[in-house]
Amino acid sequence: MENSYGRIDKGEAVLLNAHISNYEPAHYFNVDPTRTRKLLMHKKEIMRLMGKVQEQGLTLVPLRLYFKEGRAKVELALARGKKLYDKRATTREREVKRDIARAMQRNQR
Repeated sequence: MENSYGRIDKGEAVLLNAHISNYEPAHYFNVDPTRTRKLLMHKKEIMRLMGKVQEQGLTLVPLRLYFKEGRAKVELALARGKKLYDKRATTREREVKRDIARAMQRNQR
């Protein structure tokens, strides 16, 4: 579910870039595993989410995908993107970890 997100388009909830593998026994009817999928929701729920996404700048993020009684269900969450200073901190931490790993490899030789 990495790089996937939800969106409200024309009053409908859709899931984009979610990779759902093909069902092998239905090989003839299988389509693109990352296609846009329409989500079934109540109108009030869609309107509430649309308001939060537009006003507060939040994004719909799928947390998990599961099957219940023969139907695929998706848990969605409202999330806020990282600020620039958060991105810098994450990049700095990643670089430090990489430098430590390189130093450890040099010491093992």
